[in-house]
Order: sequence, then C-alpha cells, then structure tokens
Amino acid sequence: MGTILIVAETQNGAIRETSYELVTLAQQIGGTVKSVVIGSGVGDLASEFAGKGGGETFVADDAGLSNYNVEGWNKAIRAAVDAAGADLVLISNTPLGWDVAPRVAAGLDAAFVSDCFDAKDEGGKVVCHRRVFNGKLDAQLTCNADKTVLTVQPGAKEPFSGSGDGSTSALSVDLSGVRAKFVETKQAESTGIDLTKADVVVSGGRGVGDPEKFPEVIQPLAEALGGAMGASRPVVDAGWLPHAHQVGSSGQVVTPKLYIACGISGAIQHLVGMKASNYIIAINKDADAPIFEVADLGVVADLFEVVPALTDAVKAAKG
Repeated sequence: MGTILIVAETQNGAIRETSYELVTLAQQIGGTVKSVVIGSGVGDLASEFAGKGGGETFVADDAGLSNYNVEGWNKAIRAAVDAAGADLVLISNTPLGWDVAPRVAAGLDAAFVSDCFDAKDEGGKVVCHRRVFNGKLDAQLTCNADKTVLTVQPGAKEPFSGSGDGSTSALSVDLSGVRAKFVETKQAESTGIDLTKADVVVSGGRGVGDPEKFPEVIQPLAEALGGAMGASRPVVDAGWLPHAHQVGSSGQVVTPKLYIACGISGAIQHLVGMKASNYIIAINKDADAPIFEVADLGVVADLFEVVPALTDAVKAAKG
C-alpha cells in the first residue's frame, strides 16, 4: 500500500475519537500515513493529531471552513489527496462522512466502499469488509481502482493511543465557487429521555415487528426493571419511536448495568452504542445474529414468549 490519507474530524474543540480509530486501521493496512484537519483555528489540534499517529498532517485552516459544508470540505479533502499523493482515503462513517465521502470519491474517479468495519492490503489492493443484509452476512470487496475512498464504522477499531513522529504543514484550499454555506445548528427539543443515565436499558429492534408492540412488550419490561426503553436505528428510521430512544453510533452511547436487546440483530453501529454495558442479554430467534457475539447471555427464542414471561417474573419477584 502506498499512502493513506486520514480525514480527521473535530467536535467541540477536540479531535473526535473516531479519527484515532482510523489511525489504528491505517497502521493495520500499512503504508505511509498522512492526515488532514479541516476548520478554522485548528492548528493546535492538527499538531496534536500529528503527534498521535496522524503522521504528516495538512492543516486546511480557513474562516470559510469554520463550519462544515460539503462543497468546502470536498475541496479541502481533494487538495489534501493531491498534496499527500494518497492512494487510499479513510473517513469516519459519521453524518459528515456520509455526506462528503461519495462526493470526494466521484471527483477522484475512485472506488468507494461505505460502512467498512475492516480493511487490509492484499498485493497492493485494498480488501474491505462490511456487513450486509442487516448484519446477517459479511461481504468482502476488493477495490481495483487507482484510488479508493472508505468510510469506516465508528467503534470498529480501538482508538490509537500511542505516539508517533508527525509534522504539520499549511494546506491552501481554493474556496471560490463554493455555494453552500452554514446557516445554523438546531438542537432537538429534550424529551426527558436520557438513556445514558439509566442503570437498565431494554431495547427493541426490527424483530419487534410493529410500533404497537413497543408499549405492549418492550416498555413493560423496562418499567418493571426500573429502566428505560431503547431502540435500534431501523426502528427510529421507520418512525416507530423518536430519535431520543436510539442506541448506537448515530444515537446514544449507553453503559448501563444491564442491557437487554430484544429482536436486535446487532449491526456494528448498534454494538458501538451498547457493547460497554456491564451485562448484556440478547433475545433473538436467529442463532447467528451478531448481537450474540457481545452478549453475556444469549436466548435463542421468540421474544414475544420470553419478554412477557420475564416481565411477569420480575413483577412477581418484586411483590
């Protein structure tokens, strides 16, 4: 593998942990690691990242990049690819990555693979691994293009915690012609649900079947245990529950004493949000569901038989 360019993200004045996960993956793949940090007043952050595995780090520091917009970031990343002579571009599979990565790949006429959880170099070609069919199968894809752009699932790798020789250099970005501009960030109204503070979280997935089953089956168990009700991303995307209930990389990261996953297959983005729980119980009729890989206790059964019985047992035990 030649040169790998890591696109580091910042949030609340710091480099996001997902960017250090990209460092781990880049070192696993092998080759020369370089990075780019984009924003305004990000010189110190770039220096920090360069010294923690980012290698030669380009600093795209411009007032026009102080807030994310897809056209500006596309230009900055393209400029960094040229400056680095990069063969492979790694971007976190975050909302920012979902937006900009396909545009970068199209502009470079590069191969593009999203949602990767692993990648390696085989004979100079990038071989990527991603889950398909709602996490039931793993796909292996070999990229034959001269350049490749990957988005990588947050949590797929441990964040790099070491140090390394790195340097920074200014990157000039021509922002002329950029039509998109940042307007404002809107914060969703609080619903009073804070899964991050719950000692017990009972979550339902697409296997619950329909939205009416959540208040009938999932919520009673959560209430009996004195906990909160969560959900997987497909449930929220379908409009069955508000986003405040979502557990995962694009929802809330929870670390309760007890996490019960009901009808959740276990896509990586969900596992990221709950795998640090103290004790995990998974209930799923699919014995091959990935959720069982992180569960302390797995129950292969129909959730509509197990969960109500468990709710009744909890109530009886509490008197």
